[in-house]
Formats: sequence, structure tokens, C-alpha cells
Amino acid sequence: MAIKPAYVKKTGNLLLERYPEAFTTDFEQNKDSVTKLTNVESKGVRNRIAGYVTRKKGAEVPA
Repeated sequence: MAIKPAYVKKTGNLLLERYPEAFTTDFEQNKDSVTKLTNVESKGVRNRIAGYVTRKKGAEVPA
């Protein structure tokens, strides 16, 4: 896994902690959720946060 900037991890973890039901393992849905729940204006940063959250949610699913 690539090293993510601290602000991506911090924001992603905060969102997962506050709004766990808003996120799934679907990247497209998570992009919409990040847009609604934050004031991130950069599409690139939004996508990084959504990707991080998607990866974290995928890791929670038991194999």
C-alpha cells in the first residue's frame, strides 16, 4: 500500500468515526459521501480520501 499524506488519513479516519454508515466498499458512493460531508474543493484530494475510506471499509469485511 502506498504511503498516504497525513491529512488524507486523518480526514478519512475522522469521517469513518463520525459517519460509519455513510460509507461502503463502493468508491463512487464514497466520493459522493466525501463531497457531502466535507468542504474539500479539490477533486484529487476528494478522490484520495474516498479511496482511502474505500480501502479501509474493504479491510473490515471478513474473508
